[in-house]
Amino acid sequence: MAHGKFGTAINCMDGRAQLPVIAWLKANYHLDYVDMITEPGPDKAVAQGAPELLAALRAKALVSVRAHGSVLIAIVGHDDCAGNPVPKEEHWRQIRQATQVIRSWDLPAKVIGLWLDDTWNVQTVDG
Repeated sequence: MAHGKFGTAINCMDGRAQLPVIAWLKANYHLDYVDMITEPGPDKAVAQGAPELLAALRAKALVSVRAHGSVLIAIVGHDDCAGNPVPKEEHWRQIRQATQVIRSWDLPAKVIGLWLDDTWNVQTVDG
């Protein structure tokens, strides 16, 4: 098991989304490290993805939980997403749905939804 407190983010591959999420998770959940699983349009990918994609994402999250003891899994959507170019309201719906999907994976970690707005500020999405 790795040393330090870990969390996991299922985040967009968009490089603009990485640092704000890492900083927010570290500050708000007192994490030392954030494992990053990236996918274009991750909120839609988890909410509506094919079984093969969901299995692959779950397997990656499982590595983080088992090897690093990750205590948190965040699903992230963001403004101006090339991989999921839908209105904010649809992102929020997908984030809520994705949190339910991730909870169904039955991993021993808290699951939260996050939204990055057009200024890269993090907001929580209740799910």
